[in-house]
Order: sequence, then structure tokens, then C-alpha cells
Amino acid sequence: MRYISTRGQSPALNFSEILLGGLAPDGGLYMPEQYPQFSDADLSAMRQMSYADLAYTILSRLIDDIPAADLKAIVAKTYTPEVYAYARPSQNATDITPTLKLEDGLYLLSLSNGPTLAFKDMAMQLLGNLFEYVLAKVGQTTNILGATSGDTGSAAEYAMRGKKGISVFMLSPHKKMSRFQTAQMFSLQDDNIHNIAVKGVFDDCQDMVKAVSNDAEFKAKHKIGAVNSINWARVAAQVVYYFKGYFAVTKSNAELVSFAVPSGNFGNVCAGHVARMMGLPIKKLVVATNENDVLDEFFKTGVYAPRTSAQTLHTSSPSMDISKASNFERFVFDLVGRDSEQVRALWSKVDQGGAFDLNANGLFAKVANYGLVSGSSNHANRMQTIRDAYAKYGVTIDTHTADGLKVALEYRETNVPMVVLETALPAKFEDAVVEALGQKPERPASLSGLESLPQRFDVMDASVQAIKQYITDKV
Repeated sequence: MRYISTRGQSPALNFSEILLGGLAPDGGLYMPEQYPQFSDADLSAMRQMSYADLAYTILSRLIDDIPAADLKAIVAKTYTPEVYAYARPSQNATDITPTLKLEDGLYLLSLSNGPTLAFKDMAMQLLGNLFEYVLAKVGQTTNILGATSGDTGSAAEYAMRGKKGISVFMLSPHKKMSRFQTAQMFSLQDDNIHNIAVKGVFDDCQDMVKAVSNDAEFKAKHKIGAVNSINWARVAAQVVYYFKGYFAVTKSNAELVSFAVPSGNFGNVCAGHVARMMGLPIKKLVVATNENDVLDEFFKTGVYAPRTSAQTLHTSSPSMDISKASNFERFVFDLVGRDSEQVRALWSKVDQGGAFDLNANGLFAKVANYGLVSGSSNHANRMQTIRDAYAKYGVTIDTHTADGLKVALEYRETNVPMVVLETALPAKFEDAVVEALGQKPERPASLSGLESLPQRFDVMDASVQAIKQYITDKV
């Protein structure tokens, strides 16, 4: 399996060669040359597999340059009950991603049982083990540079802490994460973890990461790697739980299932798109946004118009406070028939602060072929959805999952199960849950008093030169 850039001006590489790099040298994102296909017989064989076996079966089709025995061992080491019983030890720990039935035809896929209580752990724990393996093989070290709106950062840091040859530099928007998210990241005291609070919004952090990644000389000299969802391995790992969720709510491969996905950077729902392209019988992929509704606007109008940092709102589902969805380029690459020249033309407008409209050339009409639809939610909506979920199902959900559930209900169809992807445990957004329900959400006992722990971080202006100097001084 070889990987190519969405912008078509970088050489095709194997998985291990793209694992550490993030963006392709031409500024594009890596995609497999072709999607492996799972037949009806394949799906039947996969239906009763454990999560680790399912992950190996899928990932082995995407990773052929790591020996099978080694890849199987890495996956088995990653997806264990010990790691994924952390948040809710009362649940079936061997299931890894338990499915909760809310009512007939409506389900919640639990993805937040890992060490940082967010779905990002599902991929990041694998990345930590893959990074360590590949670096040891080639005798190298790496400096991970990432941006987070709240959950990616902690998931990356918890996955990389203590890993040999890896340092992490994580940018986050200053004072724009929840108290829990902030404490979870900034309380880490490991020498290889560096937290930088940027005066700005997530998009500023993401732009800084991309700018550094596009400086080939600096990137090579300082061995810069990436863990954001621009990293293909993140997307590949997340494909697995779509298969797991599908098998959990169906009895035969003839059934269709829809998934509702809270969306900010388009990485999570992009994994659903990839699963569908690989043969998983998905009817709809419901893209749920918050008030930062650039993606909803596109899927309703065909116009993709990212907003500026000043126009990006700070909301009660802060991990989705994103106005430039990096992984959206991967979907558009498929939408335009993998025509990299078209992708370059479209993103030349975006990269210069502009927008593009796919109506004129008829491309927007093709979106329907991929099953993607969308909706948005606001603070009042998510507060009411949290209250309704608690009253009707006895379940407390976080604000992002509430955005997903709210939009999911708008697209329910008879005889088509709707699976809402949980993104985080409500404990991560305690203040919002207290506002909605008048009571604090449960949190693991080991995280009691997290917010009172000493915090270690540096504050920085949104400056590419500043982060380059910071990295230079630390390595």
C-alpha cells in the first residue's frame, strides 16, 4: 500500500514513511492510492471479532510495510481492557467501545473509556505504540508538534509520555478549553511534554503547526512529527470503530446504518467516509457542528468559506470551535475524482483566506453519492439535549455528544439504526453539565482534584517564529 498527496506533487510513500510526517511536502494530506475493499464474506468473518482482532484485520490492509506479527503485537498491546476500562470500569471492559441502546433504532457508541476520557484515545494510544516501534527500528528520535482545541492534546500527551525518543510540543488556545481539559494537559510534569498556550483560537494554533510543517528545512533539522488528525494514522485507527459500531447494531450485512458525528476538524467523520469507501454499509454520515458551522454551511450550500480567527466563536462545546477543517481536503479529493490539480486550485483560494463554491462545476451535486448530510447546534440546543437525554434515557452526555445527538434526531429514518458517536465523558465539561442538569457529572476517582494540581505551561503569541524559536531552545 502506497500513499499519495491530495495535491499530487509529492512522491508516493509507504506507511512508515508518512507515519511521523503529518503534511506532505507539497502541503497536501496523505491518502491511500486506493481503498482496500471488504466483501460481504469479509464482513461476515469480522462480525464476531474482538476489537483488537478487528483493528488488526482492517489496519493490516492499510499497513503492509510492518511485519504482520509485529503489527498484530502493537495492536494487541494497544486495545486492552486495562487501557479502556479506565473511565467506566463497571462496563464490559473487553468490549473497548460498548454500544449503549437509547431506544429502538438509536444508539450511543461509547468511545471515551480511555485514559483522557475522549475518543481521541482510540487512535492516539495506537500512534504512541507505532511511533515508538518505527523510531526504534530506524534508530531515530522525533519532536511531535501538534495543535489542540482540548482533547487531541491530552490524548497525545498521555499516549507519548515516557515513550523513548519522543518529545511533544502541544499548542492550545489560551483560556479557551474547559477547566478539566486545561488541567489534564498542563498538570503533566514529564520532561518530554511541553504545553504552549497560544493567545488566539485553535485555528491560529493549527496554522502555526502547518507553517512549521511546510518549512522543509526546519522540519528535517528538528525532526518534526505530527499527531493531529492531518496524520493519516489517526484517521486509519478511527476507521475501526465504525466497523465495530456497525456490527454491534446489525445482524446481517444487508442492513444499512447511519452515524452522527460531532465535527470540528473533520477527522472523525472522515474516518467514517473511509470506512464507507472500504465497503461498510453506511447510509448516512451526519456531520454535526456547533455555532462554528462552516461544514454545515458547505453540506447545505456547496460553499466552503472558512472563517477568520476573529470570527470563530468560543462555545460550550469548545473542542469543535474550529473554522478551518483540515481533513475536509481528504473528502474533497475523493469528491473531485482524486484530481489533485482541482484540489490545488480549490485550496489555493482557501490558503489565501478565500472560499470556493462547488455548484458552478456540478461537483456539489455529487456529495449526495457519499451519504454526507449535516446540521448545527447551539448552546440552548445542547443544554436541552443534555436534559432530554438524562430525563428520557438516564444518561449524562457531554456537550459535543449533545450536538451529535441533536442533529442525529433530525435525520433518523425508520428501519435504519442511527449511531451517535460519543466524543468525551461529561466530566471533561463539568460547568456546562452543571448548567444543564444542576448537578456535577461523575468522574473517575483517580481524577478527583485534577484542577488543583500544579500546572506547567508557557504562554505565547500566535507567531510561527516564536514556536520555531521555542522548539530550537528546548531540543
